[in-house]
Amino acid sequence: MSTRRQLPIGIQTFRQVRDEGCYYVDKTPLIAKLAEGGKAFFLSRPRRFGKSLFLDTLAEAFAGNQVLFAGGETAIALGAEPKAADRSRLYLADHWDWDKRHPVIRLSFAEGRLERREQLERSIRRQLRENAERLGIALIDPEDIAGSFAELISDAAAHYGQRTVVLVDEYDKPILDNLTEPEIARAMREGLGNLYSVLKGRDADLRFVFLTGVSKFSKVSIFSGLNNLYDLTLDPAFSSICGYTEADLDSVFAPEFTAAAEAGRPLDRAEVQRWYNGYAWGAESVYNPFDVLLLLRLREFRAHWFETGTPTFLVNWLKARDFFTPRLEGLYASEQLLSSFDVDGIEPEAMLWQTGYLTIRSVRRRGNRTDYHLTVPNIEVRQALNEAILLGWYPDTRLANDLTGALYDCLSTADPDLLKAHFDRLFAGIPHDWHRRNPIANYEGYWASIFYSHLAALGLEMTAEAATSEGRCDLVARVENIIWAFEFKVVDDTDEASTGSNSALIQLQARDYAAKYRGAPGIDQVIEVGVEFSRQERRIVSWQAEASGTID
Repeated sequence: MSTRRQLPIGIQTFRQVRDEGCYYVDKTPLIAKLAEGGKAFFLSRPRRFGKSLFLDTLAEAFAGNQVLFAGGETAIALGAEPKAADRSRLYLADHWDWDKRHPVIRLSFAEGRLERREQLERSIRRQLRENAERLGIALIDPEDIAGSFAELISDAAAHYGQRTVVLVDEYDKPILDNLTEPEIARAMREGLGNLYSVLKGRDADLRFVFLTGVSKFSKVSIFSGLNNLYDLTLDPAFSSICGYTEADLDSVFAPEFTAAAEAGRPLDRAEVQRWYNGYAWGAESVYNPFDVLLLLRLREFRAHWFETGTPTFLVNWLKARDFFTPRLEGLYASEQLLSSFDVDGIEPEAMLWQTGYLTIRSVRRRGNRTDYHLTVPNIEVRQALNEAILLGWYPDTRLANDLTGALYDCLSTADPDLLKAHFDRLFAGIPHDWHRRNPIANYEGYWASIFYSHLAALGLEMTAEAATSEGRCDLVARVENIIWAFEFKVVDDTDEASTGSNSALIQLQARDYAAKYRGAPGIDQVIEVGVEFSRQERRIVSWQAEASGTID
């Protein structure tokens, strides 16, 4: 059995990972491929996906620190500490020109929050000064940001006899941190644009440029004509550049799964996959590395990644745009829409995808148009995001928490009347005056959004607008061996609902949306529910259900 190693939780420097004998998923074949195939790259990935560690690995490679990539005995021969004997030999050790040592300029906006243009410029000047001191370059006018950056690039290349490498981590964070204050965000965009515009003018002195971030701000708005920057984000050849693949868990982290089993706390791999896999930027899906590492340490299924940064801003941003939350289970977006991300115009699809709350499930090409089918990647995101939405869109957070805890029992008993009483209590918890003070409550989709997010906060297997040959069912949820199929209608008054006919259920049955679930493997019962909300009374005024099949 392979030796257990230290889990690199919170470690973002390649040297520390290697010196301390941590687990390391070898991404260096992709570094070799990048260096051979181009010069200037951009990569968008969600937070805590390993962007910083990858950038640091790039820096060590271009700086010529061969010892960090070599295996144990070779590392010692090159002058490393004896503990380097524990190192595994990485791909790049034998596929890199170690005689070339490039000067590397590192810029990062990952730490802290910058709330004024002056703070941004102070940070940039400090970082340029620190890079200059490390490289032995004297800046003529440190107050001139663009001039100092250009000078640093050219002088470093001349001083070292090799073209300069520029690496920028979280290039967009000063903008993202201020999206709720558009004027400040624009000022940050202009300040960063002033910095990045230097790169095109110094192309002759640059060997390699790599920028990482969460968002894909348009090149026009922030890169000022840097049109040679190749976007790796959706390149299938680099889909696993950040994150862990299934093969990585099978090989690199196998000792941890073995140890968990031997300790009597085995980790069900299917459950691990359902919770944390599902992020896709190409054919191969990957795990969130932060989740995997915390799971292996704590051996507990929790929303580890989500808990490090609950998206209060995102919840409020979706609320302000009357976002229909069932769309999280599936929507289509064009490549242009996904790439349209700027201070003055951000679509929900782009925001949710680029921040990691939606991922690409499939690609659909029609003529010259490419559409991406987006959905939540896994249980963690479905459960945690919808719980945050429910608590942000519902006035009584304590009641919402209590009801979420009781919801599973209502669903698993297959009792429609019990479930109706549960939802009656949920909607009764919204005071009438709250509707007047909160515009979201007057949005027609609010009722179905609360209904869906309440269910989704359990992390259930769900499908919104489930496609059938006759149309689309609003919502399908599976609980153990039970299928619940819901159709929603908003009626203008209670008279429409008091006739005794439920148009939602009539449509559900007339088009037989639930047919494909009856008799399906593992399904014992299908319950069809028509739900009608009164626009005036703001409550459920008609709830009719029919079940087929029985539960043993």
